[in-house]
Amino acid sequence: MASTYSQLYIHIVFTVKGRQNLISKNWKDELYKYMTGIISNKGQKLIAINGMPDHIHILVGLKPDKSISDLVRDIKANSSKFINDKKWINGKFEWQNGFGAFSYSHSHLANIIRYIENQEEHHKAKTFKEEYIGFLESFNVDFKNEYLFDDVNE
Repeated sequence: MASTYSQLYIHIVFTVKGRQNLISKNWKDELYKYMTGIISNKGQKLIAINGMPDHIHILVGLKPDKSISDLVRDIKANSSKFINDKKWINGKFEWQNGFGAFSYSHSHLANIIRYIENQEEHHKAKTFKEEYIGFLESFNVDFKNEYLFDDVNE
């Protein structure tokens, strides 16, 4: 076969360590632009990015030569360094270990983009934990509650 063709849409979700509300409205747009650059520099296509003070949603068009884990590792490591270099918070900024990754078909893109764009409205009714467990259940992902998050504060 001469060429490889694919259409892989992945919705990535990860949270600030301890689910702390550290992502400020004052600098979140700059952070999202920086993350967009990381994704582009890794040869992937950003479709949507948004979040809340304690977590991020990213929708990417993923090429088959890049592993999701490697991409998320690069986004988290480089963006943490960026935040810390900017000294946007007191102390050291870190992302929590792990992430969620959910695949969508092309026909579902408009809905998931709208969902990501409307995070502030969505979270008036649902906590991050409720949202995340909802994703896991919707995608039939086996999980144990006690291993979902690093923190023990509920």
